[in-house]
Amino acid sequence: MQEAIIFPGQGAQFEGMGRDWCDAFSVAKATFAEASELLGFSLEEACWSSGDKVNRTDIAQPGILVTSVAVIRVLEAEAGLDRSGAAMTAGLSLGEYTALWCAGSLSFADAVKLVRLRGSAMQDAAEQIPSGMLSLMGGDEEKATAIAKVGAEKGICSVANLNAPGQVVISGEHAALDAAAEVARDHGVRRARKLVVAGGFHSECMRPAADRLAAALNDVEFKTPNVPFVTNVTGKPSSDPKELSQNLAEQVCAPVRWEASMRWALEQGIKSFLEPGPGAILAGIMRKIDPEAEVRSAASPAEVR
Repeated sequence: MQEAIIFPGQGAQFEGMGRDWCDAFSVAKATFAEASELLGFSLEEACWSSGDKVNRTDIAQPGILVTSVAVIRVLEAEAGLDRSGAAMTAGLSLGEYTALWCAGSLSFADAVKLVRLRGSAMQDAAEQIPSGMLSLMGGDEEKATAIAKVGAEKGICSVANLNAPGQVVISGEHAALDAAAEVARDHGVRRARKLVVAGGFHSECMRPAADRLAAALNDVEFKTPNVPFVTNVTGKPSSDPKELSQNLAEQVCAPVRWEASMRWALEQGIKSFLEPGPGAILAGIMRKIDPEAEVRSAASPAEVR
């Protein structure tokens, strides 16, 4: 059975991510070194130093992408992985850039530079418009839309993440989220909880970031993916290079339709998934979508040997 490859997004980062891979495999170390040269600073130091540096949006995003690429390269070198033979690929938000690299649509250099810009632009947008995200436990798209509509009376507020059954997030300005939280139970949500994030990602709060990113994407060459690539924006496959570029800009403000993306894969008969690190967040999400699907998480070098 063919295996799909899925990539995590922001939130998967942790202090020291990628270090065990670099210590164990020279190809992982070379991947981090290549990224550091492209970025003009030591990504290793930024990701591995103590403190909160790795959680900055502009550090976490390139760090996660490079860690995932390093893991894939190790699996290719040590375990015979053939990513060109994957059943499909997808990534959660930021993870789309890694998925497009994996599918041969985006070069590593372009992916690293774009993700660095994306992280910086999103960090700047978050500082311009004080905002955040609100998790709606037990919510669905219909409930989230109704709750966000109440919040929107106080400011920007919209559905941001449709990850899995009962795992839905809305995003927006703080006053709007406060208003939304007050009515969440009235709409059948068990609990509303603010997330610890820099800003209101996947909402119009990020429009300045989307505009900056769109300008940069215009100068990047995209190729037709060599395996099916499923986009967050629609939850369906996308292969036209121009459309891929446009979707990457739009997804900064649009909802992440991860559940729809995974259900598309399941409908194709795909039941086996590989999640390269960092972490194993997507495996947990998949258990809520389809407990029978198998997700192989390459979260540590020990799983390769």
